[in-house]
Amino acid sequence: MLRIPLLMLGLLLASSLAWGADDVLRIGSKRFTESYILAHVLAQTAQASDKAAKVEVLAGLGNTAIVYAALQAGSIDLYPEYAGTIDQEILKNAKPSSLAAMREQLRPLGLGVDIALGFNNGYALAMRADKAAALGLTKLSDLARQPALRLGLSNEFIGRADGWPGLAKRYGLPQQPTGLDHGLAYDALSAGQTDVIDIYTTDAKIAHLGLRVLQDDAAHFPRYDAVVLYRLDVPQRFPATWRALQGLAGSIDEAAMIGMNAKAELQGKPFETIAIEQLTPQAQVESAAAGFWAKLFGPDLLRLTLQHLSLVLASVGLATLIGLPLALLVAPHARLRDLVLGACGLLQTVPSLALLAVLISWVDRIGSVPAMLALTLYALLPIMRNTCTGLAEVPAGLKQAAMALGLTPAQSLRLIELPLALPMVLAGVRTATSIAVGTATIAAFIGAGGLGERIVTGLALNDRELLLAGALPAAALALLFEAAFALLARAFRPPQSAPHLKARLP
Repeated sequence: MLRIPLLMLGLLLASSLAWGADDVLRIGSKRFTESYILAHVLAQTAQASDKAAKVEVLAGLGNTAIVYAALQAGSIDLYPEYAGTIDQEILKNAKPSSLAAMREQLRPLGLGVDIALGFNNGYALAMRADKAAALGLTKLSDLARQPALRLGLSNEFIGRADGWPGLAKRYGLPQQPTGLDHGLAYDALSAGQTDVIDIYTTDAKIAHLGLRVLQDDAAHFPRYDAVVLYRLDVPQRFPATWRALQGLAGSIDEAAMIGMNAKAELQGKPFETIAIEQLTPQAQVESAAAGFWAKLFGPDLLRLTLQHLSLVLASVGLATLIGLPLALLVAPHARLRDLVLGACGLLQTVPSLALLAVLISWVDRIGSVPAMLALTLYALLPIMRNTCTGLAEVPAGLKQAAMALGLTPAQSLRLIELPLALPMVLAGVRTATSIAVGTATIAAFIGAGGLGERIVTGLALNDRELLLAGALPAAALALLFEAAFALLARAFRPPQSAPHLKARLP
C-alpha cells in the first residue's frame, strides 16, 4: 500500500524539478511594498518588449534567504535586490565591494547583478518626532544613552549581519529589540506601542507620519542601490526582453520610488497599476482604491481558492495514503506505535516557516511541492493517532470471537476491526483537513499561491481589508469541509451491536 503514495511523491518531485525549464520568465519579489512594485515594473517592461512573451510574477516570497534560494534553484529567473544586501548578506563581504567585484563573485554561482535602477533605499531607524525632540535624539549614537527605549525591529533586520547585530556593536546599543513585521511597525509606532523602528529610506509613511530619521553618524549602513539579481542564462533565453530590462537602468530616482510606495500604501492602488503609471505616465489608468467587497470577490478569488483547495486535498490525501497503512502496521506493537506517534508529534512542534525552509533546501525548489510536503507532515499525526485509538477501542471479545471462528488476523482487521474503527479514522482525517486549511495559508510565503497570498500582501501593506479578504474565504472553506465530514460521519456510524457484523463474516 505504501508504494502508491511513494510513487505519487516521486512524480510530484520529478515534476517540480522540471519546473522552470520552459520559456516562462519568472520574476520574484520579497515581502514588502517596494519589492512588489519593482517586480511588476520589471514584468510590465518584459511584457511590453514582446507581447507573446510569457511572464510570471511570484510576489511576496519571503525574506532575502528564501528569495535568493529560489533564484539559485531556478524557481525564479530574476528579482529586484539591493547592492548592500548582495554585498553583505549574500556574499558576506566584510568591506563594501563594487558592482564589478560582486559580479565576479556571483559568476561561479551562475548568477549576475546588473541594471542599477537609479535609487538608493537604505536602512535607517526612525522615531516619532515629538518623542525624539523630547529626548534630544537626532542620531543613532544618541540611542546608547537611552537604554529604556523600546525597539520594534523587523525579524530580518534583527538577524542580518548588516542589521541589528552590527548596528548594536558599532554604536554600543544596550537595548533588546522585539521582532515586529515591517508592515505593522508604523502603526505600532504611531500608537506608542514601540519607540524606534527600522525603516527603508524610500518608505512613503516617513513623511506622511512626520517621523524623525536618526542620522547614521558612524556610517554603519552601506548603500543599498536597487539592482536586478538574475540567473546568467536569462540574457540568452530572453534576449529581447533582457535588452528592454536594461533600458530601466537609471530610470527611477528616490522621489519616484517614494511616490510609487505612497500610491500603494496611502492610496491603495494595485501594484500592476502603479507599474503601468511609472512606465507610461501618459496612460491614465482608472483604478480607484477597491473597497472590502471588491477585494473579497476580486477576480483572483477563484484562482486562489482552487490553489488552496488543491493543496489541502493533495496533502491530506497523501497523508492518509501514508498514515493509514503505517498506523495499521504499528498499532499492535506498543513500543513501535509510541515511537512513531512520538515522531509525528515532534513534527507538530516545528514552526511552519522553519519546516518550509528545510523542505525548500531538500527539494531544491519553492512553490507547491515543499508546501504540500509540509502540510502532509502536519496531517500525519491526527490520522495515525485516531487510527491507532480506533483499533485499540475494538472490544477484545470481538477479536477473540473472530479467532474462534477461524479468521486470520488480516480477515479480522478487514471485516471487524477496521469497520468499527472507521468513524474514529474519519475523525482523524477531519481534524487533519481542518489543520491543513488553516496552515495552507503559509504556502503563499514560498510562491505556492492559495488564499494566503491575500494575507501575505495585506500584511506587507498593513491592509486589514485585504487580510480579511484572504482569511474569510479560508474560514468558509473550513466550514464546507466540516459540513462534508459531518455527512460522512452519519454514513459511517458504528454498528450498534455485534449481530450487525454477521453479514460481514464468512
